[in-house]
Amino acid sequence: MDINEYKLRPSKHFMTTWMRKWDCDIPSLKEAINNAYKIDKVGKQKYEVYIKSKGDSRKLIFIKDEETKEIFIITGAEGK
Repeated sequence: MDINEYKLRPSKHFMTTWMRKWDCDIPSLKEAINNAYKIDKVGKQKYEVYIKSKGDSRKLIFIKDEETKEIFIITGAEGK
């Protein structure tokens, strides 16, 4: 999934929890989504993206709005 033409907008919850814990910023999130190993469309506009980082699996849940060319990141999760 190429998201370079989209603006990334993380939710307040995602910024204060997952971005802080993972020590990442907007450019690193864009790169991670572009290099994701699995992308599932789970709704009309909702996606789950699975990425690998430092041996762990991470999941991002976001909404992709084609009209405004914006990706709104709702939350994240971690796994082993």
